[in-house]
Amino acid sequence: MTTPEPIDLVILSSSILHGEALTETAGFVAISNGRIAHVGRAEAAAAWTPRAKQVIDVGGATVCPGLIDAHIHPIHGAEIARGLDLAGITGLDDVRATLAHYAASTPHAVGSDWLFAWGLDPAIVGDAVFDNSLFDGILDDELVFITLFDGHASLASDAALKLAGVTGTEELPSTGYVGVDQHGKPNGMLYEMTAQDLVRGILPQPSFDQRVDELGELLRSMAEAGLVAGQMLDFGAPDTLEVLEALERRGELAIRLRISPWVMPGATEEDLKAMLAMQGRHGRRWHVHGIKLMMDGTIDNGTAWLFEPDTHGESLHPLWHDPEALAAAMKFFHEHRIPTTTHAIGDQAVSFVARTIGALPKNGTVHRIEHIESIPDSVLAEIISAGAATSLQPTHCALYSRADHTDNWSRRLGSERANHAWRTRDLRDAGAIVALGSDWPIAPFDPRAIIASAQTRRPAGRPDVEPVQPRQALSARAALEGYTSQYWKSVGEEGGIVETGARADLTVVRHNPLTTAPDEFAQTPVILTVVDGEIVVDNREALNAGASLGSLRRA
Repeated sequence: MTTPEPIDLVILSSSILHGEALTETAGFVAISNGRIAHVGRAEAAAAWTPRAKQVIDVGGATVCPGLIDAHIHPIHGAEIARGLDLAGITGLDDVRATLAHYAASTPHAVGSDWLFAWGLDPAIVGDAVFDNSLFDGILDDELVFITLFDGHASLASDAALKLAGVTGTEELPSTGYVGVDQHGKPNGMLYEMTAQDLVRGILPQPSFDQRVDELGELLRSMAEAGLVAGQMLDFGAPDTLEVLEALERRGELAIRLRISPWVMPGATEEDLKAMLAMQGRHGRRWHVHGIKLMMDGTIDNGTAWLFEPDTHGESLHPLWHDPEALAAAMKFFHEHRIPTTTHAIGDQAVSFVARTIGALPKNGTVHRIEHIESIPDSVLAEIISAGAATSLQPTHCALYSRADHTDNWSRRLGSERANHAWRTRDLRDAGAIVALGSDWPIAPFDPRAIIASAQTRRPAGRPDVEPVQPRQALSARAALEGYTSQYWKSVGEEGGIVETGARADLTVVRHNPLTTAPDEFAQTPVILTVVDGEIVVDNREALNAGASLGSLRRA
């Protein structure tokens, strides 16, 4: 066999997950000009290594297709993940104590009097009303803005609401709303983005250079965790492209980004045309392709779209005042062969989107449904009939719901609907494409932990936690495919397979994800992350020096 010139890199390994079947092969992967030039057996390596610019022997480490997160918000998410991280604090008194200590010991936002926090779960108050009385006696008269754990609601102090001029009577372009008390006075809750923006518009912002720095650090952390790429499902910051261009002037992005800008409720024909005109914009490791649509909100906030009300009498409306306007937007992009992915959480939202996709004339464009948190069999059948791809987040189930249904999400739905939680296995068994991801910053982005949770239906490393609907657990192969070949299928493209001619995106890990216990794989060190044939992460020296595994994991 004639080897192409030049060979940039040859990786030798006794464990290469090769081809569509992910067959474990001992041998080598040769890379040339960002593509896999050849995958061969060990005995043939001698014909390739002498011509390679670099040869790396990873021994028994496993060479996997590069891992891709189907749902991230790396730029807009930085606006959410500001200040104190309250994730995982489950007691009301503990939250109040943490906020009080933070306010007393930590300077507020630079150049301002604001206190920021994020990741707060309203389940801390049980069935009581969740409002800004949380701040009484600890943050009186302070400017406070806290984004809740799902990113779809925020809690603002009275001082913040007053400064922003929020009255509770605002008419918004979506069915988001300002929470009010029995007297019609705003109670601090801002539901969905249009309501949150009433206060976000006056918040102090980090400098442009700070934001570029933060993005670079975040993408580097993602690469350290084994990600080679992610699909960014928003265009939340108006200067998104400028931030990306500024980061690329400093060097290469640590991972590749596929950006699918969102089209929000109330979008006009001019807005749709503007999003169409953005398609194809690109840098070296980012490009704009696809559209994100929002059908409903969240079950936790009562803004999902269900066939029947939740136990609070809520979640009966889509975000769009006229859902047919969303269908028209999807049709517009379909006619231009632009793939869409639509946030749909409630069963009626998923049903509407599936039927909308099914009604589109076939032209080769793949459309995806995002989240799909609880659906009956009839809606699952509509997804399959429509030929829709799907994208789910296993850790939303594992981290934010409980098998005993005592969490806010389950209590709002009731047991029958909570028992249809995140039906990843049923969707795969029925023939659906099932991509996986994190929805960072709504949940941590480490793909190793998510791949583990997809198999265990509980948090990685927590065998003491009862699995949520364990019948929906994915096999190790299906979980890995959710980050590789299934992702590519979900956007209507080929990829995610280690084979000759494929893009040279590789994730090399100490343990084989197909044969290693999920909790152990969640802790496995990443040896190499290779993006377009370039080594972005190389941890061999640290491993060889005997560094502890903890130093090789994302904090």
